[in-house]
Amino acid sequence: MSSQLEQHLASKSYIDGFQPTSADVEAFKALKSAPSEAEFPHTARWYRHIASFESEFDSLPKGTPLASSSSAPAAEAAEEDDEDIDLFGSDDEEADAEAERIKQERVAAYNEAKAAKTAEKLASGKKLEVAKSVVTLQVKPWDDETDMEAMEREVRAIEKDGLTWGASKLVPVGYGIKMLQITLVIEDAKISLSDLEEEIQEIEDHVQSTDIAAMQKL
Repeated sequence: MSSQLEQHLASKSYIDGFQPTSADVEAFKALKSAPSEAEFPHTARWYRHIASFESEFDSLPKGTPLASSSSAPAAEAAEEDDEDIDLFGSDDEEADAEAERIKQERVAAYNEAKAAKTAEKLASGKKLEVAKSVVTLQVKPWDDETDMEAMEREVRAIEKDGLTWGASKLVPVGYGIKMLQITLVIEDAKISLSDLEEEIQEIEDHVQSTDIAAMQKL
């Protein structure tokens, strides 16, 4: 059992992307049997979930596979050297980096527009109103077994001066998985969106990640 697989699944639902793929099938078959819940809790959770797709293995989309594990000697060698070998490649890291770049571009564009509007009001001598923004936030679960009602309760339980939660809905992602899409209104001077996202991501039992889908000044 590779400790690197356990580490990978500690922050992800699948080997590659946000739905089961052939990469999960390959890893599932390579394990031979269910891993120890006590020793590898994240891998055990993933194993049970992938087992539910066993009848659909042949129809799952192609994913980025693990390093070759078709033979016992190769698997043993990989396990011995798992501290030095990246079994998962760089695809996930590149995808995460691209998502983070897009998010930062959205935030930067928003901040630039907000600063320009503030400067315009100051130049015209107008009284500055409390700057507020409406944000659409996407909160992604670990898998289709995540209790979405409990997730939303914990998200809404976050209370801050300058933060108002609005409407929400569950948006299908695929293979029975849904993410929480929730609207919130913030006072720009009081609420940091990055800090708020970090706090939501600390709900580790339910939340895999968050993303800003839309942001508009009121």
